[in-house]
Amino acid sequence: MSAALVGWAALGGGMGAALRYAVDVAVTARWRRPFPLATLVVNVSGSLLLGLLVGALTDPAGGAAAGSAPGSGSATLLALFGTGVLGGYTTFSTASHDAIRLARAGDRGTGLAYAVATMLATVLAALLGLWLGGLWLGGV
Repeated sequence: MSAALVGWAALGGGMGAALRYAVDVAVTARWRRPFPLATLVVNVSGSLLLGLLVGALTDPAGGAAAGSAPGSGSATLLALFGTGVLGGYTTFSTASHDAIRLARAGDRGTGLAYAVATMLATVLAALLGLWLGGLWLGGV
């Protein structure tokens, strides 16, 4: 991996973390329940967007990212937006912490349901994104 790709990923990571904070503030200002809806929204939307990005940049015939060599446009987009922005935006460690926090607070059923819902919803969102990215954008 080139130093330029590392730089793009780092820049994107900062942008993604700032975006995650903004979404968290916006959702928690309107959602005043103990259920961690903001983290769920972030992780599901981030998984969908990552699926769209990868679906758009993946060659459906070969499965490899088109132009994924270091220095190519696709590699830069994946580093900046995939690894960087969406890696900084999504927060599965917080989702795990939230599930444990709910369980420790005596709400084990909600904690377990939240953990299962997070995993299912994010995987389904990523698959939907892959499909839509390939369908709408046809791969590059």
